Amino acid sequence: MKDSTISDSEARARLDHLIRSTPGASYASISALIGRNHAYIQQYIRRGRPRRLNEVDRRKIARHFSVPESELGAPPPDPGAGPAGRPEAIRDLVLVPCLAATRAATGGMREAACEATRPFDAGQLAGLTENGAHALVVCRVHGDSMEPTLSDGDEVLVDTSETTARRDAIFAIRHAGVLQIKRLSVNPVTGRVTLRSDNPFYESWPDCDPAAIEVVGRVIWAGRRL
Repeated sequence: MKDSTISDSEARARLDHLIRSTPGASYASISALIGRNHAYIQQYIRRGRPRRLNEVDRRKIARHFSVPESELGAPPPDPGAGPAGRPEAIRDLVLVPCLAATRAATGGMREAACEATRPFDAGQLAGLTENGAHALVVCRVHGDSMEPTLSDGDEVLVDTSETTARRDAIFAIRHAGVLQIKRLSVNPVTGRVTLRSDNPFYESWPDCDPAAIEVVGRVIWAGRRL
């Protein structure tokens, strides 16, 4: 039987077409999808480095675009293989934008434009919020003011549809162009807000006017490396 596996150059051209024809997709976002540096897919498509995708990366990308792995260079499935030869169920992934930020001299994060994305399982996001994935953004924690709850370098998922502190929770707030992660507590009688750092060595700000606090969104998930 003739081998119908496509060539390496055809696989690169097919992936390039999928990325260019899919809204919101980019070389950088697909690199992030497979946990590679932002230039990995660009190098693969334009320079052929690596010459071909490894099996794990290829499978993730094929699932993301809902195409057979054979379109990205894998051997086509054997029609006579039966159930064992069928591709696994494709999981729906959502690419959430990452807010690029640098450490500010006064603490917190100095904001910049969204420049990358993080993949999340659609079912996981549905369990975290009912407000829709379009309202979500990922940002990285800078500093130890929220230890032990959040550590320096942790990534948090922020629901930007919640811009009013109606509950005691951790929020991303903005002050003087600096993005900070703080725990907000609301006084049920006065409606005034307390900004707390979970780390007892950091100052908290009690009895704040809620109108003076720009709430970016509520932190609904955190991830960290061990």
